[in-house]
Amino acid sequence: MSNAKPNASNERMKREYLYHLQQAKRQSEASVDKAAAAIDAFLVYTGHRDLKKFHRRQATAFKDFLLERQNERTGGALSLSTVQSTLKAMRNFTIWLADQPGYKRAVTYTDADYFSLSHGEARAASAPKEKRPPSMADIHKVIGLMPASTDIERRDRAVVAFTILTGARDGATASFRLKHIDIAGRRLFQDGREVATKFRKSFPTFFFPVEGRAEAIVGDWVAHLESRLGFGSDDPLFPRTKVGLDSEGRLGPLGIDRAPWSNATSIRGIFKKAFAAAGLPYSNPHLFRDALARLGLDKCRNHAELKAWSQNLGHEDMLTTLRSYSSISAQEQADLIRGVGDRPAEGDTLARIRKLVNEIAA
Repeated sequence: MSNAKPNASNERMKREYLYHLQQAKRQSEASVDKAAAAIDAFLVYTGHRDLKKFHRRQATAFKDFLLERQNERTGGALSLSTVQSTLKAMRNFTIWLADQPGYKRAVTYTDADYFSLSHGEARAASAPKEKRPPSMADIHKVIGLMPASTDIERRDRAVVAFTILTGARDGATASFRLKHIDIAGRRLFQDGREVATKFRKSFPTFFFPVEGRAEAIVGDWVAHLESRLGFGSDDPLFPRTKVGLDSEGRLGPLGIDRAPWSNATSIRGIFKKAFAAAGLPYSNPHLFRDALARLGLDKCRNHAELKAWSQNLGHEDMLTTLRSYSSISAQEQADLIRGVGDRPAEGDTLARIRKLVNEIAA
């Protein structure tokens, strides 16, 4: 790689492509940012060589570079999934570029195929990582140990309780407003027009029967916002931290603001701090959805209940819940296999499982 300055025509085409992703493909800001990062990495690698002089050897050399590149944060090699996502972004950009005036002679659709991993590398990159969701007991322990003497502490505890009570994704949680939750009706409306739900879907979520103090904590937080802090229906359910100078002139937290978080970064920080304080391995907010899926498989007695549980997580297809959220860890797999035949069959449980399987297959 060189320290060559950016090429003006390359930058123009990059801007046009990103605009295409944003406006024509309606991709999210995060997806557009990832595409921009991949293109920038390729252009820097080639020394900002004019894209009109593109050659497929640049693609293969870039792929080899990524496979050998060091992760700046960990010091190890880049993960295959990271390499794959970068190459995929460049492949899509190349296909688009092949249709642009002035580039058709230099770039072809076939050139895009050179931004690909081998079949073995692609399989390894796509292999699912083992999930280790927290147990319900651990979640209740974490919530029970969280302090609640200040507004910030109350909010943080309510965020964790809210996540297990509703299964909401952290991006959505950051954008909910008070009008979206109905404590008396034990209901949350995930309004895709106003809330950052996945694919901007809108659906109701009724509080999951998780026992413990989660529901009471969330109810107390909503009452605190409305009666003590004077928050209205359009104010954030989980306002961001207000930062400023304290009485000694030091910059730090001064309480809660009246504005929402701009993203879910602070929410993940709350979870990290809470699990560390409880002496437990970190579980991100999304793993709470796995915990809820497992709880549903234990509690649901028939097809209708399992379907309702799945819809409550925002899944249109019940099999999404079963495929994506009901896997078990390798250790659990080993324990179960070793115990097969060592204990009597549970007739009621087996009959319930057979009935569910038959109903799903029907």
